[in-house]
Amino acid sequence: MISTAIRVARVGSAAELAAAVLMMAGFPAIMVAALIPSVPAFAAATAVTYLADHYLHRQGSYLINRLSKVRAGLSIRFLIRQLLLILLLARLDLSNNLIFYGATACFIAFYGLQAPHGALVTLIRNRRRLPVATRNVDLASRLRIPDAPPLGLLNRSAEKMLHLDLAAVVGILVAAAMDSALPGFIGIGVTIVLGSLYVLALTPYVRGKKVPPNADKVLARVDEWLRDYKPETVLYFSGSKDSVYQVNMWLETMEQLDSRPLIILRERVILQNLAPTTVPVICVPGGVHLMNMDLSTVRVALYAANVGKNIHLLRVPTMKHVFIGHGDSDKLASVNPFSKAYDEVWVAGRAGRDRYAIADVGVRDEDIVEVGRPQLAPIQKRQGTPGPRGGAADGYCPTVLYAPTWEGWDGDPGNTSLMLAGENIVRKLLKADPPVRVLYKPHPFTGTVLPKAAAAHEKVTALIVQAAAERATDPRFPTDAAALAAATAELARIEARLAVLVGSGGEKGDEAEASRDGVVDVAKYEEIARLRGEWNDVYWRSFPQWQHRVVTGAEPRLYDCFNVSDAMVSDISSVVSDFIASGKPYAVTDSAELGIEEFKRQNTAVRAATILSNQATELGELLDAVRDPAADPLAEDRVELKQYLLGPDEPLSIEQFNTAVANLAIKAEARNVGQESRPAASAAEATTKA
Repeated sequence: MISTAIRVARVGSAAELAAAVLMMAGFPAIMVAALIPSVPAFAAATAVTYLADHYLHRQGSYLINRLSKVRAGLSIRFLIRQLLLILLLARLDLSNNLIFYGATACFIAFYGLQAPHGALVTLIRNRRRLPVATRNVDLASRLRIPDAPPLGLLNRSAEKMLHLDLAAVVGILVAAAMDSALPGFIGIGVTIVLGSLYVLALTPYVRGKKVPPNADKVLARVDEWLRDYKPETVLYFSGSKDSVYQVNMWLETMEQLDSRPLIILRERVILQNLAPTTVPVICVPGGVHLMNMDLSTVRVALYAANVGKNIHLLRVPTMKHVFIGHGDSDKLASVNPFSKAYDEVWVAGRAGRDRYAIADVGVRDEDIVEVGRPQLAPIQKRQGTPGPRGGAADGYCPTVLYAPTWEGWDGDPGNTSLMLAGENIVRKLLKADPPVRVLYKPHPFTGTVLPKAAAAHEKVTALIVQAAAERATDPRFPTDAAALAAATAELARIEARLAVLVGSGGEKGDEAEASRDGVVDVAKYEEIARLRGEWNDVYWRSFPQWQHRVVTGAEPRLYDCFNVSDAMVSDISSVVSDFIASGKPYAVTDSAELGIEEFKRQNTAVRAATILSNQATELGELLDAVRDPAADPLAEDRVELKQYLLGPDEPLSIEQFNTAVANLAIKAEARNVGQESRPAASAAEATTKA
């Protein structure tokens, strides 16, 4: 029941739900206390609402944000408390007392301070929001961007300002209880003075040298930087916060380009969540600003998603435009008819080319280029046999990764195996004999659409946690306590160093300051990358290699889980196509119960997979293939499918990618030269005719 209430109220935990209930109940309680009248009851109920309100704001509760939609926003809640305090004084027969008039005048004056406070905060934020935001672009030498105001002045400023009434409220309540106006006027004075000081503290940031340059000057300096840098290849991206992974997956590839790279983003939220990179990044929210930007040296533009804002760059004829996508799968998104808008479409292997031919959406075969998947380079190939057939000598056992996708926006039960087959898959893996280790890494969106998917995830997690606890007491699985302790200590050392490196730059006061100082420290960047690699290695050594594990969050990454696994069970998604790069056995669940032949016909990536029903009775075939390569009838099929889906191993994918960029840049340059020579040719022709 509590979980249902949490979901309905859109709060994140039982503590948030309790705080919300207390805050909602607190206001009627304040009114009752004012009518009785009872100063102690009023004070207690008021304290509850203050504390609950503050807690919900600190948690960033969705409920708090929605209250303003029903005329119960932050300012209204404070105003109601203050009006009820005036009512309390009236009910205490203090309406002719100086404290009554003082309280009334205080709250009117206090609300009078809200207007200049709000105006100053808005003005400061607007002036400091540059028309572009950048990373790894040297703006500091070209623009005078002043430091941001102290974070304490602007962060949750309305809440901080309103809470200054606390001194007046406490003073007035003490005055009412003591029948003396002095404490009340002291509290009133403190509130008015603090409110006035807050307004005065903001004033310097709207004038003089503390005001950033205007938009025209910023844009001119960015164009100046572009002319100096001369970018040649652009990765362009627009999307929501949840889609940032689509651009993050291309960052390392952009860093390895032979041409000068640039990343152009359209939403500030994407920049805020972009992974660290050494590539220059420019975020341009305004379409007009982007279209006026000097990108004359760019010859190739890469697009990771089909979105409406692509048109703002697609309109530029001096560059060639390429759709590179954000994954390789048999989903309809992989053959979007919008792809006709690009000069070329780059796919991983022959399968991508064939998909477009079968879909017949207007993409010409000659416009498709096979470049492999550069992002798959970290995936390691299968190395020999994971262990002796017949058991876990000295505690070793093969690892099977269960990585189901999520339920999808449409909630189709065929999207994920988790709801219909997840429990069956995990139970059979946990009971396998000879034993295996189970890693469970769910999609981060699991349960965001269907409560049933969230419930299935909880069941699977509980099964794995229980099995891990039971295995820890099984004498067949020994533990080297000294090695684990050493690994744990090493993990703590690496995490401490990473915390220092990641946090040493300090959080920038705002976007303008981050743009000014956003040039990456390459040495630190490389050290962080090295330490994260070490962290991953030590992480897997920090617990017994036979221990079942639920892996959530950003680290360890999915590919890290691939590398420590001997096989995988998953669903139709790019996860399967990526895992094929390892050459290891895998299974895919036919959750929609299409039947093996139809399932393989519709989904290229499963043609070398063990196909599972929702009962998962076929898992034994996968486990046999894991334990003994000789019992792996699909090994050759996987080799052929890997080349079909992802292209050949040689040349390396990044080499193929760079070649494709260079070839297309030549075509763009040839087109531009032709356009420049056309007026001269026309003039010469006119002269000849004359």
